[in-house]
Amino acid sequence: RPAAALLGRPAQPLQSLLPPPQQQLLQQQQRGMATLKHKKVIKLARGYRGKRKNCYRVAIQAVERAMKLQYVSRKMKKREMRATWILRINAALRQYGESYSRFIPQLKKSNIQLDRKVRGAQSEA
Repeated sequence: RPAAALLGRPAQPLQSLLPPPQQQLLQQQQRGMATLKHKKVIKLARGYRGKRKNCYRVAIQAVERAMKLQYVSRKMKKREMRATWILRINAALRQYGESYSRFIPQLKKSNIQLDRKVRGAQSEA
């Protein structure tokens, strides 16, 4: 018999004797990995409409698609910024009767190394 029962008190579960963060960790370990995985996906789907936010099957499809689009968008953003810098440089060069396609080889030939971001900022000013 537990010592608490001998003293006339009901026995407390071991879990309640632990500090709250450790109690929560113990509960998570008891629930299993599938539940934790589901919670992670549902948390990522927060803000979606309809079943996409609370139904695991639908949420995982929506989250995977969103992550794929995020990845693609990051690449597109870089591509669009580079195109913008080239446009700015070309517009600035046209004022002096020069074109971008002739300007870049001249820079390389004279061994000047400026990236397009810096040149785009210079042409804007």
